[in-house]
Amino acid sequence: MGTPEFSVPTLERLMVDGHEIAAVFTQPDKPAGRGKHLHTPPVKILALEKGIPVHQPAKIRSNEAVRDVFETISPDVCVVVAYGKILPEWMLSIPRLGCINVHASLLPKYRGAAPINWAIANGERETGVTIMQMDAGMDTGPMLDRRAIQIRDDETAPELSARLAPLGAQLLSETLPRIEHGEITPMTQNDSEATYAPILKREVGVIDWRMSAFDIANRVRAFQPWPGTYTSFRGGRLIVWRTQLLPPRENSGHSSVPGAIVSIDDSGIVVNCDSDGPLLISEVQFEGKRRVSAREFANGARLKPGDLINQE
Repeated sequence: MGTPEFSVPTLERLMVDGHEIAAVFTQPDKPAGRGKHLHTPPVKILALEKGIPVHQPAKIRSNEAVRDVFETISPDVCVVVAYGKILPEWMLSIPRLGCINVHASLLPKYRGAAPINWAIANGERETGVTIMQMDAGMDTGPMLDRRAIQIRDDETAPELSARLAPLGAQLLSETLPRIEHGEITPMTQNDSEATYAPILKREVGVIDWRMSAFDIANRVRAFQPWPGTYTSFRGGRLIVWRTQLLPPRENSGHSSVPGAIVSIDDSGIVVNCDSDGPLLISEVQFEGKRRVSAREFANGARLKPGDLINQE
């Protein structure tokens, strides 16, 4: 059971390891992009290529047809990787070895839908993957194994996801035989150490220039490709794609107001933030336009030091 690109390496590894995949459950095709063309989940594409039956129920909790299918399959184990739906208790109880989740954090930290994004947004230096036995809660079940990696200073959410996905597949490959042979003692999560990674909504991408440059830079890396990190600019949205932290500067004579432009040069637009130093913006995109260097954008918009980057 999985949906996005993050789920694909695990499905591939299960097949390489010789497991019989009785069925794949994934989210329904959904409209995306300007043309609202239907987007097919990456897991579905792989499953169809391999001749695996695919099920895409819009709802599963009270869906008797889904229950009939699942009970007919009666799998030994159900592997869940970024499926995007909460499994009902009846489904958790059917597989002989239970439902096993590959979660992209070091539980109990970052339970929830967007662990990769929030780990970066919160400035974490380390994250990883956890193999857990699912229960009725939100990522609250006992842990079976974990593996950590360092988050790179300039790493975006898609880049970190691309490293965690094969790591999760590898760890599951090592863990499944140990589960079957009873060689793992499940570890209960310490709920007092739990943190949460809620689903991303568009409004979390709005830049508050009163935040520190460090926090803004982290959010720029974390909220890619969606919802993006953006500010209002002349009636539209200006998406910030790439930034760089700079050392604190002495007063340049320009406004110290958060969001005020300190300087503009070939490296980009330097914007005043909170007390920890200014932020260099090097790549932006005005909504409906292409991504460009910040210098090119500043030239086209005729920006100058002292202007606000968040112009209404």
